[in-house]
Amino acid sequence: MTVSLEQLHRCHFAVDLGAARTRVYVKGAGLVVDEPSAAAVNTRTGALIAVGEFAEKMTGRTPEHIRVVRPVSGGTVVDIEMAQRMLRNLIGEKLRRTLRRKPRLRAAACTPHDADPLARRATVETLVGLGARRVELVDTLIAAAVGCGLPVEQPEASMIIVCGAATTHIAVLSLGAVVTADRVPVGGEAIDQAVVQHLRQQHELMLPSQSVRPLQLALRGNGITEYGPVQTEIHGRDVATGLARSVQVDTAAVRLAIHTPLTAVLDGIGRVLRECPPDLVADLADRGITMVGGSALLPGLDQLLRDGTGMPVRIAERPDVCAVQGLGAMMEGKIQPLVLNPLAG
Repeated sequence: MTVSLEQLHRCHFAVDLGAARTRVYVKGAGLVVDEPSAAAVNTRTGALIAVGEFAEKMTGRTPEHIRVVRPVSGGTVVDIEMAQRMLRNLIGEKLRRTLRRKPRLRAAACTPHDADPLARRATVETLVGLGARRVELVDTLIAAAVGCGLPVEQPEASMIIVCGAATTHIAVLSLGAVVTADRVPVGGEAIDQAVVQHLRQQHELMLPSQSVRPLQLALRGNGITEYGPVQTEIHGRDVATGLARSVQVDTAAVRLAIHTPLTAVLDGIGRVLRECPPDLVADLADRGITMVGGSALLPGLDQLLRDGTGMPVRIAERPDVCAVQGLGAMMEGKIQPLVLNPLAG
C-alpha cells in the first residue's frame, strides 16, 4: 500500500477527488459528501456562484460571464485553488468547524496508480488548504479493492477494473500491493462522446448539454446487449437548421459505435494478464474480475468483458463509491494487515 494502515487509523477524514464526482468520508460519520466535481464562477468578479449538483445543472445553460469549471481531471487536481474552494463549499461551514477542532487534523486521499509527483503534490496541497496538517495518499486501486470487499492483504490474486469518467485502470493485486497495472485512456466520457459523434454524423443531430447523459438516453432497456429495444427516440437540435428535432435511432448502430472505445479496455486486460505471474493468473480463472467506478454501471459492459475474456465478471455492490468507502474502512480500522509468524530459528 502507499501508506501503512497504522497511519490511516489516525486520519480524521478522507477525500476521493474524481473527474466526475467528489466524495468525502468523515471518521465516525460515514460518507457525508457525494457531489459532481463542478463549480460555477463569475468571470467578471471571480465569485463562486454554485458547486456540485447545482453547478452541474448549469453546464451549457449559462450566460457569457458565468463559466462552469472542473478542477479535477482524471483523478488529478488541475486547479488547486478552485478545488479548495469547491471542497470548502461542499463540506459546509458546520462540518469544517468540527474538523478544525481536531488536534493535528489528518486527511487521507485517493491518488491514481500512475500519478506523477506533481499530481500527488497537488492533491496534498488541496487538502492542506482545508486545514489538514498531514495528508496520507492511498493508491485508488487499493482503496477501491478494499471498498468492494476483495481480500487485498492475502497472498492470492484479485483483479480489479476501475472505470472512471476519463480513464480506466486495470490491475492485479496481491499481498496489499499492485502486481501489474495498466491505464487505458477510455472512460465514461469517451463512450458518451462516441454516441454523440454517431448521432451527429449519421443523423445530423446534436444532443442537448453535457448535463444530459447521452448514453442514458441512447441505451435504454437492456443497454448495449442485443436484447435491448430495436429503436430509441432521441431528442436534440438539428445541425443545419438549429431547430429541435427527434429521430429514431437504431440501437444496433449505437452498440457498434460504442464497441470501438470498449475494445481498448479488452486490450488493456490482455496486457495486464500477459505481464502477470502464471500462478496469479490461475487464481483469476476462478475469482474473475471485479468492476468498480461510476462507468462500471454502463449497461452490458460486464457481459462484453465476460465474452471477451472468458472470465467471470462481477460489478461491485456500490461501484461508484468503492474507493472512498475503502478509505473509510481503513481509517475505521476494519481492515487488518496480514500477520506473518516469524520462523523459530
